[in-house]
Amino acid sequence: QVQLVQSGGGLVQAGGSLRLSCAASSRDFRTKVWGWYRQPPGKEREGRDLVAEIITGEDTNYGDSVKGRFTISRDNAKNTLYLQMDSLKPEDTAVYYCNLLGADAVRSFTVWGQGSQVTVSS
Repeated sequence: QVQLVQSGGGLVQAGGSLRLSCAASSRDFRTKVWGWYRQPPGKEREGRDLVAEIITGEDTNYGDSVKGRFTISRDNAKNTLYLQMDSLKPEDTAVYYCNLLGADAVRSFTVWGQGSQVTVSS
């Protein structure tokens, strides 16, 4: 069972930067989509919004509200996904979750990281 361990996040003033990391515990799978979602305060889990994702290969996709400010990247050697967040705004405040859609020899699966709190003060 692949596990995702997140690090990073915290409290920052508006206009500042933070970086999130998401490390996968295993390499025994093929990645279909690996990305970041966020859950703002008071919103249910089903309402998590896409922040950014890397689709099979190197295609990237960003949510409209973060385009031009956030950058998603992947280090294959470290088996880690990153989210660089610049020009942060108070409305970026949320719990950020890493999500992996993958497949091993037997099945397709999806797994979530534990979540990282990002708080942006005005």
